[in-house]
Amino acid sequence: MIESATFLVDDSDVPLLRNIVSHLTSIGYCETCIRERLGLSDLTELLWRALPIYLEEQLAVRDALNSAIDLFFLQGTISTDELNQLFNKPEQEVLIRAGLLLINQEKCFARASLFPVGDHLIFSDHAWPKLPHPGFVNVPYDQLMSVGTDSRWLARATVRHPIGSTLDLCTGSGVQALLASSHSQQVVAVDINPRAARCTHFNAQASGATNIEIAVGDLFEPVHGKCFDLITANPPFVPSPVNSIGYRDGGHSGEDVLRRIVNGLPHHLSPGGISHIITDMGESENEPISDRLRVWLDGAPIDILILRLRAHSATNFAIGHADIDNDYAAFLNSVHDWASNLKTQGYTQIASVLLTFQWSNPTLGSPWTRVEESQPLHSDAGNELESMFFAERMVRQPNLYEMLECSQIRRAGPIGLMDARVLGSELYANTQAKLLGNMIPIPKLLNLVEKEVLVLIEKPLELSELLSLTQELNLRDETVLTAVISLIRSGFVILT
Repeated sequence: MIESATFLVDDSDVPLLRNIVSHLTSIGYCETCIRERLGLSDLTELLWRALPIYLEEQLAVRDALNSAIDLFFLQGTISTDELNQLFNKPEQEVLIRAGLLLINQEKCFARASLFPVGDHLIFSDHAWPKLPHPGFVNVPYDQLMSVGTDSRWLARATVRHPIGSTLDLCTGSGVQALLASSHSQQVVAVDINPRAARCTHFNAQASGATNIEIAVGDLFEPVHGKCFDLITANPPFVPSPVNSIGYRDGGHSGEDVLRRIVNGLPHHLSPGGISHIITDMGESENEPISDRLRVWLDGAPIDILILRLRAHSATNFAIGHADIDNDYAAFLNSVHDWASNLKTQGYTQIASVLLTFQWSNPTLGSPWTRVEESQPLHSDAGNELESMFFAERMVRQPNLYEMLECSQIRRAGPIGLMDARVLGSELYANTQAKLLGNMIPIPKLLNLVEKEVLVLIEKPLELSELLSLTQELNLRDETVLTAVISLIRSGFVILT
C-alpha cells in the first residue's frame, strides 16, 4: 500500500510547483485533450473497469501527454524514462517533497490525481482508492473526494459573474473555490476535514490564487454573521447505513449535512445572491423533495429551482454502494444493509439534483419552486440557469399583459418538434419540443395551442398580429395568451 499525498509544500518550492502545472497545461493536459485521447465525449463517462482498454488502445503510443494521463489521471505507473520525458530532476524532486510522486526502482507512482476542470488543474485524492495504489483495504475516513461527476456538474451550473464574495462549503479539494476565485474578490473555503483544508491550500499555491481564505470548521461556523453573493456546496449526501467515509456519508437519510446548509442559507445569502448545491436526495411516493426544502428554509422567502439530472432505483443504488471485496457473501450482506436503510427511510429512488436558491421578489407574489427534468450538464450552463429565473419572474410580473402589448414575440432559437401519433387513429397524442443548442436540455410537451403559437411566430410578431392569426384558427385570445406565457416560462419564446 502506498500512502496518499500529504498536500504539503515548502514556500521555496511553490514557484517550481507552478511551473510543473504550467508545463502540463502546455503539453495539452486539459479536459478537451484528455477526453479526446481516451475516446470519451465527457470525462464523467470514465470507467475504472475500462482501465486496461484505455491503456492498451487509447494510450498505447507513449508521448508525454499520454504518460501524464496515465500517471495523474488513470492512477497508473510509468517508467523512469517516461518520467524524465515529463519532468526534469528539480521538478521531480519537488513532486516527491510535496508528497505527489513516489519512485520505486524503475516504476513511478502518483500519490494524488490531477483533475482538469475548465481552465484549472486540481489536485485531489485518487478517484479509485482501492486500486493497487494507494490500495486501501478500507478507504480512510478523511479521504478527499475526487473531482468527479458531481464536482463537474456543480462547476458547469454555477453562475459566473464578477462578484464580491463566495463561500464554498464542504470544499474538499477546493475545486469550486478555485473556480470562483477568478470572478470573486474574496472566496472563503470551509471544510470540517483538516486534510481537505491542506489540499485546498495546496491547490491555491499551485494555481497562484491569492484571494482564497481557507477555514477548518463545521459549515457556517467559521463565517458567523457574514453574507455572500455566491454560496456553493457539494456536501456528503449518500443515505448510508455506515459512517465510514467523511466526504460521502450523509447519515442514514443522506440529509444530515444538506439540511443544515439549506437551513443556513437565509442567514448567509446576500440580497441578490445565488446558491448552487449539487446533491442526491431520496424520493418517496408521498413527499416531493421540494416540500423538505421549504421546511428547511423555515419560511424564508426564497425561490427554488430544482433540476433532476438522473435517478436510480433504491435497489440499484444499494447494489452500487455495497462494499465490493473478495467475499461474495459479505457483499450480499452489505447490499442487504444498504437496501434496508433505504427502505427504512421510505425511499423508492435516489435522484441526483442541482438545487439553486435566490431571494424572492416580494412584488411578484409568493416564493416559487420549479422542478424540471434535465439531462446531465456537459457544458457551462450558468447563463441558462439565470435565464430560467428571469423567465419565471417575468411571467409573474403584474404588468405582464402591458409588456406583451408593447413587445414583439419571437422564438428563443431553433426548436425541434417531435409528434407522437396514435396508431389506428388520426389523432396526435402530443408534441415534444426542445430548444436546440441549449446546455440545459429540458424537453416540454406542448398542447395544441402552444404548438400553433410556435409555428406561427416564424418571424417576430406583435401580440396583436399573433392574435389576429390565431383568431383565424378559431382560438380564443385568453387561450393564446396562456400559451404564450407558458412558452415564455419554458424559455421557448422571448420578448424583444
